[in-house]
Amino acid sequence: MAEELPEPSGLLVVRAGALTTVQDRGRPGYAHLGVPRSGALDTAAYALANRLVGNAPGAAALETTLDGVGLRALASTVVAVTGAPCPVRISGRPVAWGAPVRLPAGAELEVGRAESGVRGYIAVRGGLAGPPVLGSRSTDLLSGLGLPVLAAGMLLPVGPPGPDPAPAVDVCGLPGPPSELLLPLALGPRADWFTEASLAGLWGAVFRVSPRSNRIGLRTEGGRALVRARAGELPSEGMVLGAVQVPPDGLPVVFLADHPVTGGYPVVGVVPPGPALDAAAQARPGTPVRFVRGR
Repeated sequence: MAEELPEPSGLLVVRAGALTTVQDRGRPGYAHLGVPRSGALDTAAYALANRLVGNAPGAAALETTLDGVGLRALASTVVAVTGAPCPVRISGRPVAWGAPVRLPAGAELEVGRAESGVRGYIAVRGGLAGPPVLGSRSTDLLSGLGLPVLAAGMLLPVGPPGPDPAPAVDVCGLPGPPSELLLPLALGPRADWFTEASLAGLWGAVFRVSPRSNRIGLRTEGGRALVRARAGELPSEGMVLGAVQVPPDGLPVVFLADHPVTGGYPVVGVVPPGPALDAAAQARPGTPVRFVRGR
């Protein structure tokens, strides 16, 4: 008698989108080895997606960029889409955004273009599986660690299901994409590399999100460039999430999850992890950016 083969499971990538990666809470603690933190940029939206499908807090999910993704379920499962608001369809039928929905075996999940914001999060019950690297499945665009960027035809394995999905009780608690990005900035460690007039003007300057922004850093344009008080360059030193580095053009760059662990341009201050950096993940090019005094 022929042995019965197990039914296939997981998600097949039908449409990869502009940039879709696997992300979890990242791999903190390895900067001394030259390994960036990585992980989901909008941490609140990522965490909500996992809660909605009943996953453990650190389960791996998908992070999309602007135009979503298309997936086919090889086995029945439950999914949730959060982050940037967008149309969600299963086999052509509209379904809820920001809520757990059943995805039958063979059905296609189509996550459409973001109506506002930049990054969406798709969690599947059981979490995305695959081999972790240094304790994380996150795709790191800078170092190349983790699972590869999605491409059509890839099979995404899914882990065993956890508890029943949660009701969407807190979906409305997430703020929408910002019309203006306010970043609390604690000055230092290299604020003394800039003139006093330049630092005073920073609080009134209005920059814009540059189209050159990515998972490594939010670049700014426009605004009033910071002016150096001293010449020369720093030896490379450690960088942290939220560090605001100022290259020679004087326009601040806010380091995000895939930032390098060292850098030689002076850091005028640091934006603490939390809601402000989550908002930075959803700020589209052209969004006004202002720095406010932080602690």
